[in-house]
Amino acid sequence: MKTGWIAAILFYLTALASVSCHADGKVYSFGVLNQRSITLTAEYWNPILKFVGDKAGVALQLKMGKTAPETSAMIGHGEFDFVYSNTIFTPANDPAGYRVFARPIEEAIQGQIVTLEDSAIRLLTDLEGREVGFPSLAGFVGYAVPMNGLLHAGINVKPVFAGNQEGIMAQLKSGRVIAAGVNSQVMRDFAQRENVKYRVLWFSEKYHNLPVSAHPRVSAETVAAVRDAFINMAKDVEGKKILEASAALIKQKPPFGFVASDDKEYENYRKYYKSTLVKGL
Repeated sequence: MKTGWIAAILFYLTALASVSCHADGKVYSFGVLNQRSITLTAEYWNPILKFVGDKAGVALQLKMGKTAPETSAMIGHGEFDFVYSNTIFTPANDPAGYRVFARPIEEAIQGQIVTLEDSAIRLLTDLEGREVGFPSLAGFVGYAVPMNGLLHAGINVKPVFAGNQEGIMAQLKSGRVIAAGVNSQVMRDFAQRENVKYRVLWFSEKYHNLPVSAHPRVSAETVAAVRDAFINMAKDVEGKKILEASAALIKQKPPFGFVASDDKEYENYRKYYKSTLVKGL
């Protein structure tokens, strides 16, 4: 059996095992954009969703596509009740109407274009006409933002895609690509975990990290209960331990947990889509 199928089976078994049983029997899907492998995503999120679901009195089940574009398309179709993704703001997905209610407490993220520390690439202009790696077309700070930066600088590159953030970082590490567009936070955590030394060639303005949002069909009462469970998680002894354990899997730095948020905090995402030079988003 191929490794990919094994990972997929493990993911779904783990996801099913994490669902809390509640009186109404309703299970709410919780979509997560693919930044890391499906298995690592499940290991990170399932304990968090089990805790939040128990506190909120609902059952939350992790669900995602095989790739970031597939997951993003599912968001556009409204297939998730709740979602952790910044692709809710794309022109294709915005009509689905997802409403932001929380975000990670951690620092804002940036789009970056990076190369290995010992690379001969020193300037952004050195990338003219070269292959540059990106996670996927659905990567906001990993693709859309850095590609827009390249276009504004008049630099033409040949994009290659790996499917998710850590996939293209692994290709950068192995030398399969000479530079990559990345999420600053995911790159930092990956580099620490994989002992990768890299140099930043370009970086964007700051954007709030991926928000947690709800589809309009989810009742206000349920959204409020889930929101409160998320934002109070770090204040709970058990919740804090779960957040720390999940963070340790990916070498994520503190602070851990979530704070209340809304669409207004993500206005620069929508501003980007109104002015970008990148086509097909």
